[in-house]
Amino acid sequence: MLFEKPKWVYICRGAVKLDLRCPQRVDGVAADPEPDWSFDALLSELNALEMKLTASFTDPSPTKTTPRGLSRENEIERSRPFILNAPDYEMEDTESEDEQDKAIVGGKRFSCDELYLSDSDDSDVVSAFDVQPLLMEEAGEVEGALFELTHEHQLRVKDEIRSQISALETSLMNESEKSASALRRVEKYKEARQELDRKFDTQYQRRIAEVLDNHLTAVQQERELKSQIEERKIRNDAAYEEAKRKEKALQEEKLRQEKAKAEAEAKLKAEEAKQAALEAERRAAIEAEKRAAKEAETRAAKEAKDRDAASSSQGITSGGMQQAAVHPTDGYVYRAADSALTVERERLQKLKEIFERNQAIRSSSNQNYTPKENHIARLIRQIRGVTDNVRSKAGDLIKLLNDSQCPQSISVEIFARKVVSYCENPGNAAFASGYVIVLVTAQVPQLMDILLAELHKACIYTVPKHLVYKQSTFESREAYFKRIGYRESDGNIESTEDYLKRLESYIKVYGALVQTEIPNVRNLHGLEAGWAWLARFLNTLPANKYTAVSLNAFLQMAGFALYRRYKSHFLKLLKVISDNFLVALKQKEPAMTRTIVEIQSYIEDKKFLQEPEGKSLQSNLLSSVWRS
Repeated sequence: MLFEKPKWVYICRGAVKLDLRCPQRVDGVAADPEPDWSFDALLSELNALEMKLTASFTDPSPTKTTPRGLSRENEIERSRPFILNAPDYEMEDTESEDEQDKAIVGGKRFSCDELYLSDSDDSDVVSAFDVQPLLMEEAGEVEGALFELTHEHQLRVKDEIRSQISALETSLMNESEKSASALRRVEKYKEARQELDRKFDTQYQRRIAEVLDNHLTAVQQERELKSQIEERKIRNDAAYEEAKRKEKALQEEKLRQEKAKAEAEAKLKAEEAKQAALEAERRAAIEAEKRAAKEAETRAAKEAKDRDAASSSQGITSGGMQQAAVHPTDGYVYRAADSALTVERERLQKLKEIFERNQAIRSSSNQNYTPKENHIARLIRQIRGVTDNVRSKAGDLIKLLNDSQCPQSISVEIFARKVVSYCENPGNAAFASGYVIVLVTAQVPQLMDILLAELHKACIYTVPKHLVYKQSTFESREAYFKRIGYRESDGNIESTEDYLKRLESYIKVYGALVQTEIPNVRNLHGLEAGWAWLARFLNTLPANKYTAVSLNAFLQMAGFALYRRYKSHFLKLLKVISDNFLVALKQKEPAMTRTIVEIQSYIEDKKFLQEPEGKSLQSNLLSSVWRS
């Protein structure tokens, strides 16, 4: 392929356009490329052309080598600033011109008038190589130098781009490795944290399980202990009842033996009939004397009762306490009001009658009443200061007392004995017990006298009365202590401190009972009885440690209700206590400082204006319900 000598055409901006007088495309190779080709597209096109030329080149000659020592790559790079385009009169796109003018520094114009085209691709390639040296030789030195400078600049730019790309790739790889390493560290840290959290969770769950197990164990032990205590009490009560039955059987057997012996002696001494007659006359005279003395005593008690009622209704005068009455009974001397002793005898007689009746029932029947007794005792021990608890326990006790399968007299006796046994506990719910007693006795009225009789037997100061100590009457101090209620265990008398605590518990329950007022429910032993007790107490009982503890406990429980009912009369009683009872107590019992201070503080601080703690039942109490 032959090319004619190129023609240079200079335009206004210094750019040169090349116009070819030959076909625009030969074997897929464009002679006049598109003006908007990119640099990469032109490189790819030239590389394709170079490959074709290399493949078709068979006999290169020295004349066809690249001039000025330029490689084929330099030729391709050198061809970069040339832009092949249409003739001058076809340039219309101003934007393309601006871009091209910036990139073009020189150009060549050549024509292809003498170009020989053949059907063979090889001939085209050979012709191109034949012409190329001629084109390069025709270029001037300035253009060649400019081309070399441009080529060197492009190489430098490429090297810089390659170095920057390599540096970027290296940096990216380093960053990727750092990110991967950091990610691995994060994953390891995450796994370590998860493992640590699992360990902490396991330890926490184990600790919770241990604490829960300890708590449940403690609760179980407490319940077992309570169950053992209840079982021990039940066994003790059963043993006590069994001992009483055995004692009764022994007494009956002894009575039968004595009766048989008496009959035998009577038969053997038939000849002594005259002496027996004289003995009978003597006994008759003694009986007549006893009847007369009893009638006189009854008349005196009635008169004393009337006098005591009058003094109770009018209160105690400001002159001080009245002279105490002294009553010898069975060789013992008591300080008490006649009316109080009379009421006590009547109640004790009722208790004796019901006891004898129950003994006859038990002896004639083989029925076991122990479960009934245990049930009543358990209900009484479960009394708490909560409204629902009080009403439920009272309802259950009323059902048991009215149970047709058990005689009511036995249930009444058991109830009275168990209530009094519960009263001796210092931690008893006194006000709640008063509510239960009032509710139960309102449905079973005969129960009140039996309960009070049991309370009088347990504590003589609930009558109230005081046993006077005399050496001529008692063999020792221990005998006196036993008579007024001290307990004996293993041959030892309990301490005075323990006795006073139990005495205080009895009086607190009695004081709570007399002040209990329930709407639409009648209290058979209410505030009138409490007022009478306080008047008789101050009229007849001396000031000592027993009466001081009793008076303090009664005022703490019933003083609030008595003041609301009797107002100024109650204040007069408090003045009598302050001016007489406390003065005498300080002289006789100086060691009772704590009790003296409590009574004096109660009066001076007017604590009777404050409702005592526990008087009003709570509506609900979860802990109490749980304990019940």
